[in-house]
Amino acid sequence: MSETAAGHWAEIKAPSLAEIEALAEAAFAALPEEFRALCAGVRIHIDDFPDDETLTEMGCESEFDLLGLFRGIGLAQAGEIATGQMPNAVWLYRRPLLDYWAEHDETLGHLVTHVLVHEIGHHFGLSDDDMAGIEAAADAIEPSDA
Repeated sequence: MSETAAGHWAEIKAPSLAEIEALAEAAFAALPEEFRALCAGVRIHIDDFPDDETLTEMGCESEFDLLGLFRGIGLAQAGEIATGQMPNAVWLYRRPLLDYWAEHDETLGHLVTHVLVHEIGHHFGLSDDDMAGIEAAADAIEPSDA
């Protein structure tokens, strides 16, 4: 490795919460319109890790076990929104995502898209085949990992 290349790598940092949020927003924008229409009002949150209550509720052994989580009422359970009900939201967990990314051969953009689609999709009653099709459509215009 040349000194120039080594110098470049010495400047690179792990993506911040804000950078993962921007990547998630770009990934969401690249999803097919029909899928995004199902997601009206869904909020995307980025945290470093799930909180202790979530880890316990999900039966996780480590804070690295959960890449993302959907909270809310999906279309399969849709009805009248109750007063005081929190809006539908997806949480993406930066540190577990980065850990998974470091151990696998895929782009960070693809991983974020995958987790986003699956967290929303399962709660909206979509099949794995449906979600694979949505991901394939998004991959055609995958956001940059830059």
